[in-house]
Amino acid sequence: MRLEEARTIAQRVKDKLSPHCDRIEIAGSIRRDKPTVRDIDIVLIEKPEAALIINSVLSSLGSIDMNGSKIKRLWYGDKATGLSIDIYLATPATWATLLLIRTGSKENNIRLCSLARRLGLQLKANGDGLFNQSGQRLAGDTEQSIYEVLGIPYQESSEREVKRAWQL
Repeated sequence: MRLEEARTIAQRVKDKLSPHCDRIEIAGSIRRDKPTVRDIDIVLIEKPEAALIINSVLSSLGSIDMNGSKIKRLWYGDKATGLSIDIYLATPATWATLLLIRTGSKENNIRLCSLARRLGLQLKANGDGLFNQSGQRLAGDTEQSIYEVLGIPYQESSEREVKRAWQL
């Protein structure tokens, strides 16, 4: 699907969910401005007691294929021409890391995790943050903080496809 069409759908879903969220952002290939989009990723922090309302809103938009405590998957439209939408449920503590990981790209995530390992650190894909070997959280309150602790320049989401010398 073309970026603008996917962005329109993602924005429609975001607008429907926003009143029930403390924070919500479109992530994935849309956030990276990729010209072609296979699916939609949204990261959100639910307002307290909003889980049932969010499920109701999602049900009104399509069929819920997965309804977990950390991820919900919505099929938007019919199965032949529709689109998969993954909704990632964050907390204030996991927000920035989850947004970073769910924005991608896959290759960028692999580079960040590999660099963390080389430094004796662990970047947790569940959104918990960047940790040292003692289990101390070193970064994760912002996307920038993770790049800073890894000792590399921050990349805007649209730059996360570009290979740089430090990523090799």
